[in-house]
Amino acid sequence: MKFNHSSEKTRYKPKTRKKVRPVTQDRKIVLFNKPFDVLSQFTDDEKRKTLQDFIPIKEVYAAGRLDKDSEGLLLLTNDGKLQHQLANPSQKTAKTYWVQVEGSPLESDLDKLREGVELKDGMTKPAVISVIETPNVWPRIPPIRERASIPTTWLSITIKEGKNRQVRRMTANIGFPTLRLIRYSIGDWTIENINNGEYRVI
Repeated sequence: MKFNHSSEKTRYKPKTRKKVRPVTQDRKIVLFNKPFDVLSQFTDDEKRKTLQDFIPIKEVYAAGRLDKDSEGLLLLTNDGKLQHQLANPSQKTAKTYWVQVEGSPLESDLDKLREGVELKDGMTKPAVISVIETPNVWPRIPPIRERASIPTTWLSITIKEGKNRQVRRMTANIGFPTLRLIRYSIGDWTIENINNGEYRVI
């Protein structure tokens, strides 16, 4: 068979480059039920308890923080976009907290938080609040200090912003100090079926 040669050089067609696989395809999401007195970071110069004591997974970072004296859901991920989305107050991701307060707030007290209260760094946005039964949760170590003469009340508080220690300052603002604070959910993620001090990869 004869080939028909042309004086024009055959054009070279470069191979189609494979698209770089985005991190979201290898995305890791770690749901951690953080115990009391654990820092929301992996290292600490003062040798206090950190995430490293509980989570052996590399290259995941906390999306937002949870104070050392707070418990419950901390979400970690290797997806920078998701991390920014959850940590950025402007994204308005709902976070629900179970909060044990000293005293027995009335609905009129809670209405102040539902409308927004003035803190040192500005007004809070309206919160969704309800009184709840004592949740079936792990004992805190050490236990909270309760006064026999003063009852305590559990509240469910949902906010979409993230001022520093906001929930504690909100309840103190209306005269009911927070004794114990557990973050139950971030968006659609919750601590359901995750024991305190344990994590789940999804």
